[in-house]
Amino acid sequence: MKHIKFNKTICGVDFLLNVLDFQSSDANILQQEVQSTDFFQIVFIEHAQGSLMLNDKEIELVNNSVVFISEHQKHQWKLLNKDFKARFLIFQEEFLNEFFADKYFTFRLLYFYQTQYPLEFQLEKTPFYNYLANLNEIKTELVKPKNDSAHLIRSLIYNILIRLNRTYSDINGIGSAIALDNVAYEFRKLVEQHLKTHQRIEDYTSIMGISRVQLNKLVKAQFNVTASDFIKSKLIFEIKMRLIYTHQTIAEIATEFNFSE
Repeated sequence: MKHIKFNKTICGVDFLLNVLDFQSSDANILQQEVQSTDFFQIVFIEHAQGSLMLNDKEIELVNNSVVFISEHQKHQWKLLNKDFKARFLIFQEEFLNEFFADKYFTFRLLYFYQTQYPLEFQLEKTPFYNYLANLNEIKTELVKPKNDSAHLIRSLIYNILIRLNRTYSDINGIGSAIALDNVAYEFRKLVEQHLKTHQRIEDYTSIMGISRVQLNKLVKAQFNVTASDFIKSKLIFEIKMRLIYTHQTIAEIATEFNFSE
């Protein structure tokens, strides 16, 4: 399995963010072994034939669709070279959180670190091409930066991410409003960081200094699941990824996640 790191020199930009265009002639670049990255990807697929294996799901690619790939997620493109055109918005989490001065920013977006709902949706033609126009503007600012380019890029990126979040919420029937209270997002981040050693809700209530009832209430309001179900879903997902993509035995996985048997 190949792991790809963001490289500013290769991308030719000064940001840990970029917009990349891929067409049919580039399909072989994508169609390699199973891969993961140290950056997030939002893929705007204008034309495509084929599929994308993302985590444990095979996504049939359709025109005017958007696919969300979080950092370190396993994926493999299976494209028919004759018809592929897509634009990739890529960025690193640390950069985005610093860019918006919000350490929980990526955790506020429902389509990242997602294990319960689909990681893609299709758009109507007009909104899809509006996104492409925004991405084109970002690319121009990245390639030919001016003194105020960072401000313009920040506004365009924020607009894109929040609009996608609303659409994702509407399609999947989850709450879209980004809460002002950070408790649910802090919990989500802690689960990502400590899942191997902390698998009970009491582990997190203790770290966060909050009651079980209050944590459940806030997590349920934001993610439409209880805190316990959130932990369980994430745990099952991570174990499933190891069964699919590694040669670890059941015993080795049990040891890694601190199961007694």
